[in-house]
Amino acid sequence: MAEATFGAQLRECRQAVGLSLRQLATRVGYDHSYLSQVERGQRPGSAELARLCDRELGTGSELTSAFAPRRRSTQAAARTTDPLEAAWHGFVAVFGRTDALGDFRSVPPAQLLPELIADLRVLQSDSAVEAAQLSVLTAQTLTALGQGSAARRWWLAARVAADRSTEEVRSSVLAQEVISGLAERRPLLQLLETAGEAGGAVVQAHGARALVLAELGRYGEAHRALQELIGFADELPSASTGPLAYEVHVTEGRVCARLGYGAAGCVLLARALELCPDEWVGERARLRMGLAECLVVDGEVAAGVALALRVLVELPDEWHTYYLYDDAARVLSAVRTREPGMAVTLQELLGRRPYLDNRSVGTGSSSLR
Repeated sequence: MAEATFGAQLRECRQAVGLSLRQLATRVGYDHSYLSQVERGQRPGSAELARLCDRELGTGSELTSAFAPRRRSTQAAARTTDPLEAAWHGFVAVFGRTDALGDFRSVPPAQLLPELIADLRVLQSDSAVEAAQLSVLTAQTLTALGQGSAARRWWLAARVAADRSTEEVRSSVLAQEVISGLAERRPLLQLLETAGEAGGAVVQAHGARALVLAELGRYGEAHRALQELIGFADELPSASTGPLAYEVHVTEGRVCARLGYGAAGCVLLARALELCPDEWVGERARLRMGLAECLVVDGEVAAGVALALRVLVELPDEWHTYYLYDDAARVLSAVRTREPGMAVTLQELLGRRPYLDNRSVGTGSSSLR
């Protein structure tokens, strides 16, 4: 069954019982913007979503049955193979698109990955921008789940698509690969070369270069790159409000932490936290971990450790990611430098890594350490 037909049927059933999108989203545990995209035929939905909606809307198995034919057709090509592998071959066969990525940051990585695979399998057109975006998101999600080997070729796919796109898209893709590469502990000189290829067409490109230079211990150059980032952001008309302001504060805050500007980093990341939607649970956790690092760097070791421990203990397991644990490892490193005795409990918690238990889709082994 076509996605648009399933979405239209879902909307009809929802409206028949008088529920709004937000009300249904709350009941089934999905973001309302995602449900809106499913109803408009922009996202494929899932068998699990159909089942939950049947339950909440009292439609028996109507929606589950409506979704099943489409699900069978998209799975037919991969009946005997890994779904992630099938998605990759589908991407190679047809350059692909996705009409809307949706509010992906409100979905845990292990839940998001099957949806991405569904999108990758129904790619239809030759849109370089959308192919690059979807490839980046797939690579980041795989890395978040500790599947570094599988993520590498999706970064390659993102580069291929970006090379056919605009300068801004290419700059953004390369910058995001550099930032992810830092967490993956890729060779720094290789990342610096990639940061140079990214140029300076977007905020993240300036930040990526500054971060790599700081990791290399080239603090003078990193500081100049930070100043270039600030100057670039100041010239953007929308940099003081909305999503761009959030991106600027996050990037500047992380660079300040690497350069040892703890107090400045705290201010910038606190501003970013104010702009970060509540439903971006994983993103907020990473911001708080960044704040913990800045507190430790600024000499407030006890406060930083307490914050880091609180994040790891209170955060639901589905939101624990490889990226979060890399952030926490940076906090641990800073604590060991200043107050080694306070590092024990944090080090014990870092051994849990529940995201390794969430890799239910795909068989790519991790190369992350």
